[in-house]
Amino acid sequence: MPVETNQNIKPELSRSSTETQVKKRVFSGVQPTGNPHLGNYLGAIRNWVAGQAEYDNIFCIVDLHAITLPIDPQELHLSIRQLAALYLACGLDTRYCKLFVQSHVRQHAEMSWIMNCFTPIGWLNRMTQFKSKAGENVDTVSTGFYCYPTLMACDILLYQTNLVPVGDDQRQHIEFTRDLAQRFNSLYGQQLFTIPEPQIREVGARIMALDN
Repeated sequence: MPVETNQNIKPELSRSSTETQVKKRVFSGVQPTGNPHLGNYLGAIRNWVAGQAEYDNIFCIVDLHAITLPIDPQELHLSIRQLAALYLACGLDTRYCKLFVQSHVRQHAEMSWIMNCFTPIGWLNRMTQFKSKAGENVDTVSTGFYCYPTLMACDILLYQTNLVPVGDDQRQHIEFTRDLAQRFNSLYGQQLFTIPEPQIREVGARIMALDN
């Protein structure tokens, strides 16, 4: 099943979103790990389908995030295809949205390195999700997992995003993204990046898999 690649995805680093669009731009990404469950549908996909004609939507399968923890390459490849199929089966229409795999657009990785060079390490040290997920293994988890918030910020900022649908547990990541964009804009004296707003999901925001 074909998934859109960088031939159709054009990052917009040099123009503000207000200059290039009428509709507000929404970016959302989901890792291709684990089995899709009811929480995925209620917390994210249902809202994406309902609002796909209202916004300028970009939906991304974030496989670069998935490799921050150990994963079998063949399993990852299969999960990417299954997740893309799930999105389409649930009603996402590529006439109204862009759907693609993160690693197919090299600017995500390129920008992540650049922005890591501008990210104070203290900001990363304060990220609560890293602390909770790393637990006692903090000395053995990958650097990629530690820098996960910067990559997530780049995913959002790369497309001059206005709104980011997230659960309440991701609010800190959006604040991190906003801070990083404002820091970069301030350092260079230009409004290079649109400052995104969180779109906090209410229903289904914390529904987990049935086997959790």
